[in-house]
Amino acid sequence: MRPTAKDLAEAAGVSLATVDRVLNDRPNVSKKAATSVNEAIERIGFIRNPAAVSLARNKSYRFRFVLPQSGDLYLRELLQRVAELKGVLKGDLTEIDYVQIPVEDAHGVAKYLAGIGEDEVDGVALMAPESPQVRDAVARLLERDIKVVQFLSGQEKLPEADFVGVDNFAAGATAGKLIGRFTCRMPGKVMVVAETMQSMDSIQRRHGFDTIINEQFPYLRCLPSIETHADERRANQIIARVLDNNRDIAAVYVLSSEARIPLAATSANVDLANLIVVAHERTPFSEQALRDNRIDAVIAQDPGHAVRSAIRIMRARSDAREPLAAQERIRIEVLLKENL
Repeated sequence: MRPTAKDLAEAAGVSLATVDRVLNDRPNVSKKAATSVNEAIERIGFIRNPAAVSLARNKSYRFRFVLPQSGDLYLRELLQRVAELKGVLKGDLTEIDYVQIPVEDAHGVAKYLAGIGEDEVDGVALMAPESPQVRDAVARLLERDIKVVQFLSGQEKLPEADFVGVDNFAAGATAGKLIGRFTCRMPGKVMVVAETMQSMDSIQRRHGFDTIINEQFPYLRCLPSIETHADERRANQIIARVLDNNRDIAAVYVLSSEARIPLAATSANVDLANLIVVAHERTPFSEQALRDNRIDAVIAQDPGHAVRSAIRIMRARSDAREPLAAQERIRIEVLLKENL
């Protein structure tokens, strides 16, 4: 059986109250007693149980998801998963909430994060594009001992913050491999569509995609990324212009998480059945598009797993524990019509 606090007290030759003070960094403990307890911890293999301590103290955890204000079906999936866990985790002394803000405004995101106090939340899961302003604001959150999870879209050069999401370079490379194989050596161009290229996940996906296409499928030529900014009118205008000026497009890669607007704009100009189409994230739209052959493959990450993983990581950090890396690794799933 795992050694208890009572076993630790006996091994250290001190009282149970002294053990409690050492384990919880309380005052009025002599240096000698603290040394005895710490040596006994190593000797008998005592492992502190932060969850039990939190339960005994009736400690609650307060975590917040900061998500984009604008979005489509995948954002709706994420919000639904957060809402589901909000009720489920109340009995586990964990309070979950979320806010939606205009993440395209880097200064606005930074201002919002600056206003979050340590007496308000214990952890923040942030989904926002890369920018110096946001990166600095996240660093200041960490300085205030607010745990931060970069949720699906990371900020560069922030090793202190955890990240939840797929390996986006690998996801883009997977898309490149699929399109290269599906085109069956047919020369042509690839139209690449993103919501924004300011997002680190978009940059990494594009890098991975280009790497595979250039190395393995030189007969395909990738066009510059189109940015829709989640604006349906803009998407219709730009995509129509690109298709009109490039009659030899053989494939479409939608590297952002929302495929509905880009593919609706594309299908208004060409028949998607004549193109190879690869998109990201499983939504009601992408499922139906797979079934009726408008999309050939979807590269997905489980939104429920992502939300649960962010919460587990914030809780582990709040308890000064290392998260279990293997449990929090989000898998890249390749969905076809045949395996839905």
